[in-house]
Amino acid sequence: MPRYELALVLKAMQRPETAAVLRRTVETLMERGAVVRNLENLGERRLPYKISKHSQRHTHGAYFLIDFHSAPSILTALLNHLERDVDVVRQTVLKKDTEPPKAPCCGSSPAQTNKMTSA
Repeated sequence: MPRYELALVLKAMQRPETAAVLRRTVETLMERGAVVRNLENLGERRLPYKISKHSQRHTHGAYFLIDFHSAPSILTALLNHLERDVDVVRQTVLKKDTEPPKAPCCGSSPAQTNKMTSA
């Protein structure tokens, strides 16, 4: 199963309501056969622009990342479900790389790095 990351922006709510939305979302993923690996809270921030969703205007939101493995076939139904959720302002699913890049971070090969440090 491929690895995905779900980026969520939830409307500004109190902590218990936010936890309930996250619980609902994770349960929806698991009901559809996904394996949730991690849930990361990125905090509450001002939105870059006003967003109108479900007859409400939002200026602040809580940002979350959910890391999960699932079959690609469930993504459309998941996004449709989240689109109808009145507490979700924005949702995006991104496919994550399963393997890190093999090249060094600087763009140079290990042989070049060794020559530079020995000089």
